[in-house]
Amino acid sequence: MSHYQHRSRAPHRHGNAALNACDAVPREQRLAQWILVCLFMAALTDQGFMRAALELARQAGARGEVPVGAVLVFDGAVIAEGCNLTISSNDPTAHAELVAIRAAAQRRGNYRLNESVLYTTLEPCPMCAGAIMHARVARVVFAAPDPKGGATGSVVDLFAERRLNHHTEVIGGVLAEESAMLLREFFAAKRGRSPQ
Repeated sequence: MSHYQHRSRAPHRHGNAALNACDAVPREQRLAQWILVCLFMAALTDQGFMRAALELARQAGARGEVPVGAVLVFDGAVIAEGCNLTISSNDPTAHAELVAIRAAAQRRGNYRLNESVLYTTLEPCPMCAGAIMHARVARVVFAAPDPKGGATGSVVDLFAERRLNHHTEVIGGVLAEESAMLLREFFAAKRGRSPQ
């Protein structure tokens, strides 16, 4: 007899069949199913936040900036966002990731962004990777790889360097094609060619 059947003398709303069906599934199988559901929901969440970053990238591209966008998420909510501003601000450090990190630190009143997740449409460069680690961002999710400047494995992998004192989880490839297409279209327009 299950704990719920023993405690309640009234019939269960879902009937005994529902309880028996649940009891028939081994605990390990239920746990495995729950893990799959959680992973699926996390993937949907990653895509949702990446879509917000892609919208910021589109806005940057419309202003003549390289189309890269980033959002920083804490407790499931966006607390800061950024897009590339290097050209308009004459600031080589105004990458989307750094704009978002600066805004989040100001908003939280702390330069440590523990337990946060950074979504960015392009693989972080070494400068951004350093800032991400110094800010103690827990997880980075990026869309397109950067074969000429990526610091999560495309050129170097700073996040895999065990001698560093903070280690950020990195996930790449979320909506990668959409981000890559934005970049191809932007640079093709700059060069007067059609995107490949």
